[in-house]
Amino acid sequence: MADDSSTEKLRLFIAIPIPEPVRDEIIRVQQELQPLVPPNVVRWTRPDQFHLTLRFLGDVPADGVEDLKQSVNAVCRIVRPLSLRAEGVGFFPNPRSPRVIWVGINDREGRLGDLQKQIETAVGPFSPEPGEKNFTGHVTLGRLKNPRPAGTRELAARAQLLEKRLFGEWTAHEIEIIQSELSPAGARHISLAAFQLGTG
Repeated sequence: MADDSSTEKLRLFIAIPIPEPVRDEIIRVQQELQPLVPPNVVRWTRPDQFHLTLRFLGDVPADGVEDLKQSVNAVCRIVRPLSLRAEGVGFFPNPRSPRVIWVGINDREGRLGDLQKQIETAVGPFSPEPGEKNFTGHVTLGRLKNPRPAGTRELAARAQLLEKRLFGEWTAHEIEIIQSELSPAGARHISLAAFQLGTG
């Protein structure tokens, strides 16, 4: 970090990285969906930005980042690695008025939601942003801009057919704190720290 002054703020989020084989399958379905909508309707996520966000923090003072790292690490130390699966395509808030199209991420044991709540509690004091009321594990494929039912009907129909498609399974061993730098060319993501699960 170049400047650790209290005036500098970093736009941060907490996330689980997506392994390359799963990322490749998600790329394939994204490419499959892209021709179904006009190019100006969806802003598609770049594959290098695929991740499972546990908590978006927003602007965090740079001089609080070291304490934030300690809080995240304290949670990671006591949580066992998670068996995750990428499965199905869906929309927020719903297929009738889609704003976000995603691939779902879940686990058989229901531990992902517990981990998210623990992270939520640990990082809450560092974030000006409100937490999520209803967490749904997902990787964002794209964000829809002013969608109209006629323009998204085919996309919604294909997503329904993909509701049960499995894109891959893996064991998640780490959590990252990621900085998102905004620019006219789009966001650039930089991993500030990675913490191994279950080291305590």
